[in-house]
Amino acid sequence: MIPPSGDYRYELLSAGQVVAVEESRLTAERLTGVRVSEGGRYEVEATLGPGAIVSAISLRYVRGPFARAARYQAETDLLRGTVGALAGRNATEVKLGRFREVDADLVLFKALIIGHARLRGVSRFTGRIASIDSNTLVAASRKQTYRQRDASGLRWLCEPLLGEFEPIDLDEQGRVVRRIDRRGIETVLTAFHSI
Repeated sequence: MIPPSGDYRYELLSAGQVVAVEESRLTAERLTGVRVSEGGRYEVEATLGPGAIVSAISLRYVRGPFARAARYQAETDLLRGTVGALAGRNATEVKLGRFREVDADLVLFKALIIGHARLRGVSRFTGRIASIDSNTLVAASRKQTYRQRDASGLRWLCEPLLGEFEPIDLDEQGRVVRRIDRRGIETVLTAFHSI
């Protein structure tokens, strides 16, 4: 089940203190989001194709005087793009997995990955996911495991790297309501407005 279209607001907490705010909008054709923290601003705009699969994505971050931007296009079995910083641009490509999943380090990307698994009727899968690092904007193709932790299908566990686990809780609509990442940062859904 793909999460409903709407505006999402998440707070990222460390030791109970808000360290960042993530605001995203999901429609049938696009996923856009901004995460703002004391350290900077991270922006994502993804074009979604049939089945809410990422077909193109643009990313940008600004930290103090430093800025970086990247663009990727999903082609056949590759995610190809360029990453630019200061005066240079580097071409990069990574292999897409059999489900063509992309994770650009915003909560809604994890919600889409789990939504696709639920639509396929699986309670566990291991697959290659093109993960884009929000600090470098460079994509890497990593095998990740997602597995359901309860019979309702609302509690999941993501293993982004071998031996690291991130619990993810959904509501009945498929929205991520809580996630704890491998660094202990808790992400909580604080507002949702349907569009």
